[in-house]
Amino acid sequence: MANFYDKSLEELHDLLVSKEITAVELIQETFDRINETESAIDSFITLNEEKALAMAKAIDEKGITEENILAGIPIGIKDNIVTKDLLTTAASKMLYNFEPIYDATVMEKVYQSDMIAVGKLNMDEFAMGGSTENSYFKETKNAWDQTKVPGGSSGGSAAAVASGQIPLSLGSDTGGSIRQPAAFNGIVGMKPTYGRVSRFGLIAFGSSLDQIGPLTRSVKDNALALNAISGFDPKDSTSSGSSVPDFTANLGDDIKGMKIALPKEYLDKGVNAEVKDAVLKAADTFRSLGATVEEVSLPHSKHGVAVYYIIASSEASSNLQRFDGIRYGYRSENAATLEDVYVNTRSEGFGDEVKRRIMLGTFSLSAGYFDAYFKKAAQVRTLIREDFKKVFADYDLIIGPTTPTVAYGIGEKIDDPVTMYTSDILTIPVNLAGLPGMSIPCGFSNDLPVGLQLIGNHFAEDTMYKAAYSFEQATDFHAKKPEILKGANK
Repeated sequence: MANFYDKSLEELHDLLVSKEITAVELIQETFDRINETESAIDSFITLNEEKALAMAKAIDEKGITEENILAGIPIGIKDNIVTKDLLTTAASKMLYNFEPIYDATVMEKVYQSDMIAVGKLNMDEFAMGGSTENSYFKETKNAWDQTKVPGGSSGGSAAAVASGQIPLSLGSDTGGSIRQPAAFNGIVGMKPTYGRVSRFGLIAFGSSLDQIGPLTRSVKDNALALNAISGFDPKDSTSSGSSVPDFTANLGDDIKGMKIALPKEYLDKGVNAEVKDAVLKAADTFRSLGATVEEVSLPHSKHGVAVYYIIASSEASSNLQRFDGIRYGYRSENAATLEDVYVNTRSEGFGDEVKRRIMLGTFSLSAGYFDAYFKKAAQVRTLIREDFKKVFADYDLIIGPTTPTVAYGIGEKIDDPVTMYTSDILTIPVNLAGLPGMSIPCGFSNDLPVGLQLIGNHFAEDTMYKAAYSFEQATDFHAKKPEILKGANK
């Protein structure tokens, strides 16, 4: 089947239901496309070809019904989501040989929907990074320009979708790790409300911040994917019992009368002029669709980066204690005592960025510094949350740039961690407040995609999708294709 990667999930579903293609053919085409483009993109750590084809065969034999819209659809999984009997490395030497004995809850939901996991996607080690240059295994490239970073930490998840390797992927977002790579690769990425999607089986980075979400090429595809993976999970104590609506139900409804806030801090110095221009034009598009767009203030958002790196690193230093060379994963052979096993395993198994954050977190939690750093960060986090609460008392939605710039060159910022950290300044406050945030394409700068961030109130993903779909229908940014997609498979 030619050009399967150009088709929406509904179009693929119609082809499968009508038997114009089989699930086996679709999965085989997917692996052919991955093999054709992987040397340019480097998005996968592990492929799941044999099991995926066996699953596709079973789905064909069972038959795909009209109602089961995701049956037979190929999906890529970020490599910090636990997959039974399939290598799960978190892109770290520490877990280079780890094959879990159970599936994450999202994987159970993926399989209940009859989606087919084709492989595990590259990322920054333990999800720590914004460029996917911190992977132990490989350096993923941006789908639009292979000399640029794909963003991170879900860089593999974004680049694989944008380059047409797969129509859908799962990523995780702790401070922007779904939205930033979605913006850099010109696709749609959703970080749901904290608690909307189970974290059971997600290798923890910052437990009060982490959230799994979908990356797709269109808004409707994204809504269909979130339908499948959302819901309460008794195995996750932070999972929400809030009912899950059909996120596609309001797509196509007009947005006349919707009140949209544009924070002045999100267009401050540091935001590239062309990025700012694209976002202001997007605001005008929303106005033309009948929405009101007004300037507001989120005064404490400027402290977001400092607060985030104290809280996230503190949680990481606690979460990563379990990787010690004793039970599973990498173990140093250079050890004469038990202490050597711990120290040398962690010294050799973790990369520089992970060590940096463990040290920062351990310091922030240590006696004598806890009140000055962690406690103060937690207090400012509350102020950031209150800022959002005040805005959402009057507005349905907040918009702004997803990132201050478009994708930058590979190697350009990797040796300057502070600059790397500040590039998440626009996405981090959303995680600190537990709100849903998504990125959709809204323009170009230097032939690279610009992302528009939409932020909703808690559990208001349906409002976000409605607005995003209206914007998508009124513009053509989502239809633009990177060179790697043009003319492929013809």
